[in-house]
Amino acid sequence: MSLRINDIAPDFTADTTQGPISFHDWIGNGWAVLFSHPKNFTPVCTTELGAMAGLAGDFSKRGAKIIGISVDPVESHAKWKNDIKTATGFDVEYPLIGDKDLKVAKLYDMLPAGAGESSEGRTPADNATVRSVFIIGPDKKIKLILTYPMTTGRNFNEILRAIDSIQLTAKHQVATPANWNQGDDVIITAAVSNEDAITRFGSFDTVLPYLRKTKQPTA
Repeated sequence: MSLRINDIAPDFTADTTQGPISFHDWIGNGWAVLFSHPKNFTPVCTTELGAMAGLAGDFSKRGAKIIGISVDPVESHAKWKNDIKTATGFDVEYPLIGDKDLKVAKLYDMLPAGAGESSEGRTPADNATVRSVFIIGPDKKIKLILTYPMTTGRNFNEILRAIDSIQLTAKHQVATPANWNQGDDVIITAAVSNEDAITRFGSFDTVLPYLRKTKQPTA
């Protein structure tokens, strides 16, 4: 199954470092970030899990829960958390899913159906495609998918920036331009007429007939 933006995020039950969960129930009425790892005790992933722990409060401010997944059992995650604290200085207090039977990795199209049914004996290279980030909205639909190679650490500040954009554009009929950050000007979507734009935003700048910019809405 190939997953795309606006697909319903597949639901599943799994064991985590904080006990068993049913994914959709765990998300509740908020936002969620699911980020995956090919193997425990790998160098890049160790730094990533620590970085995410350091940003946990920033995700919480946006109403977004964070949850990691690694193609290894939960018991191994508990040992890995000690290494993460040593390497990064941060305690991993968000849940980590154990996916020793590869069920979730396959469900989210990160491994092929023929990958087997056990993480036992698999190397990080065997699981190289389990390096994705999924941002999921309160409607349980996938809003963003990013996949990185094993040698490139993820930029979680970019994930926060993307959540800011997705949440803003879900509330207002605007889009965000390249390299947008909180407080920057936004783009008025084509669905909004010039007259309606004045009513909604007060004023705007017509850069091109199809590109109109205005101040970021704050209400």
